[in-house]
Amino acid sequence: MAKRIAGYMYNGVSRISALAALLPEFDHFAKIRTLTPKPHAVIGWGLKPTSIEPRQYAKRHRLPYVALEDGFLRSLGLGASGYQPASVVVDYTGIYYDASQPSDLEIWLNTVDFSNEELIRAERCMAMLKRYRLSKYNHAIDTPPHDTNANVLVVDQTAGDASIEYGGANADSFATMLEHALTNHPNARVLVKIHPDVIAGAKRGHLTSALDHPRCQVISEDINPWALFDQVDDVYVVTSQLGFEALIAGKRVHCFGLPFYAGWGLTHDQMQCPRRARKRSLKEVFAAAYLRYARYANPYTGQSSTLEDTITLIADQRRQQERLRGNWVACGFSSWKKEFIGYFLGPAAVIQYQDQLPQRLSSHAEAPNYLAWSSSLDSSFLSQNAEHLHKVWRIEDGFIRSVGLGTDLTTPLSLAIDNQGIYYDPSQASELETLLENAHFDDALLIRAAKLRERLVALKLSKYNVAGKADLSLPRHRHIILVPGQVETDASIATGSPEISTNSDLLRAVRQKRPDAFIIYKAHPDVISGARVGKLDSDAKRLYDLDGSHMSITALLDNVHGVHTMSSLTGFEALLRYRQVTTYGLPFYAGWGITDDAMHCSRRTRKLNLDELVAATLLLYPSYVDPASGQLCNAETVVTLLEQAKAKQPHSQKHSITWKQQLYRWYRYLLKGRR
Repeated sequence: MAKRIAGYMYNGVSRISALAALLPEFDHFAKIRTLTPKPHAVIGWGLKPTSIEPRQYAKRHRLPYVALEDGFLRSLGLGASGYQPASVVVDYTGIYYDASQPSDLEIWLNTVDFSNEELIRAERCMAMLKRYRLSKYNHAIDTPPHDTNANVLVVDQTAGDASIEYGGANADSFATMLEHALTNHPNARVLVKIHPDVIAGAKRGHLTSALDHPRCQVISEDINPWALFDQVDDVYVVTSQLGFEALIAGKRVHCFGLPFYAGWGLTHDQMQCPRRARKRSLKEVFAAAYLRYARYANPYTGQSSTLEDTITLIADQRRQQERLRGNWVACGFSSWKKEFIGYFLGPAAVIQYQDQLPQRLSSHAEAPNYLAWSSSLDSSFLSQNAEHLHKVWRIEDGFIRSVGLGTDLTTPLSLAIDNQGIYYDPSQASELETLLENAHFDDALLIRAAKLRERLVALKLSKYNVAGKADLSLPRHRHIILVPGQVETDASIATGSPEISTNSDLLRAVRQKRPDAFIIYKAHPDVISGARVGKLDSDAKRLYDLDGSHMSITALLDNVHGVHTMSSLTGFEALLRYRQVTTYGLPFYAGWGITDDAMHCSRRTRKLNLDELVAATLLLYPSYVDPASGQLCNAETVVTLLEQAKAKQPHSQKHSITWKQQLYRWYRYLLKGRR
């Protein structure tokens, strides 16, 4: 079958990272000026000036013109800030903001009957948008305006916005809108939302006269629209998409132009469109616009997506961004780590670096947050700054880290950034422990957790995903135990396993507890590499039956009955596979009724199931970053990125390291010394 080719004239279209997933009806995309043969269709961006030439070409050659535009739920940040679209609309007839002619969206709203399943899905997705307070862009702070006592919102738009002209409106429409709002609500204080660039003089708007009106309060800062909806009952727009979001928020919406959602009986309209003849419910308009008209793809993986998964991705990005918004001083990070630490703090963080933590933290209310490795907080610092430790955030590798070791300078995909403690230290509460003890796990979150757990197991993913032998020959009639070695100098052992603190002592305890078991010992990858401390003594080497150090951790977990560990993450990975886990220390996953524990933590009183453990540990606690863009993402995205990275590695290729990685190993080896 011949390939279907979509031609374009300007490179902006080709820069959409997930273009192939968003337009699966085409097999190939090529620039028309260099194209042979002629394309099957021409694609371009809406009604922008750059669309004139490709539209003329399509008309001249009798080809369909396919108009693209950003979707109604686009991204965390702006395109100008480097954020690729997570959704686009695709229109073969017109474009949604052009009320002078039909569009695919308008035609569907005039003719289509929606199934009950579609309407249920629309209702569910609207509830998700409302819960997570998402808009087209989601970078702005979600804080209500100061000193407001208003119940009316009037929305300005920048001059030249194509939706104004094509929505049948003009500059006079804005003046008329403000006049109506003031007249219809004679006793109300009116919020007027003006674009920040208009106040700064960089762009022209239409409602700057409101600055001098005694009943108008102008809001010029970049602010989440939901923070404005919280203040008001009525919203006045010309053609802004914010009006449709206000409908989702349950507000009365007054339209002074013809946006896509006007003319269907949902809004109070000053203009009429004779073509829009049917009355439609909010669920029907949403189903047409967000479910049928818009298409979705993950901009980091390049794979097609759904509205639900796109909401989840942007909600996760925004949660991470808002949690870490503010001024930061990052202390004690190497040059290599400085390259990516800022990505994990997110786009709303302002970060400075210094060599070490100050001896005394400032008590000033505007003092920045400090970020440091937990191991750098010695007892002297902790005692001197006991009253200000809420300003100190500890950082550690996440649980789904990379393809390759940290000691080989492999950039992490996830980090844990904790304001209470750190997950591996049970001597005090951490944010992970607090989540596990107190969080509400709703059905949607638990479904996500179950799917994520199943994917990790099916894809044979672990923390580091280092290659190893996968062919095992094990006895059939013996109880098989995996004992994962750890780096003995790690703080997780010093704080989390005080009674058994060496790999040799762990093996002795396991053999004593299960004398008849078939024991596989797997040394920690960093110990094998020579970068860290943890080699066995000569006596301990006689206590196991098989050396699994160079075997795949996932293959081992698939073939053993249980795992015995001090505090290794391997215990958590074993739980994902429903293996029995015995702990000799207090790792984060112990004490919740899922493991057989030698130690007890009085703070951990809740009984959890496996998906609740996974939800807190993998979905809510870590920060995730796409290394290609440096942008926040989420757990599901990272798993796909790991899947793609592993697929590119030849199975026969051994893990090789560069001279820089070898030098770093050598340096760490000298610094830590041998035991």
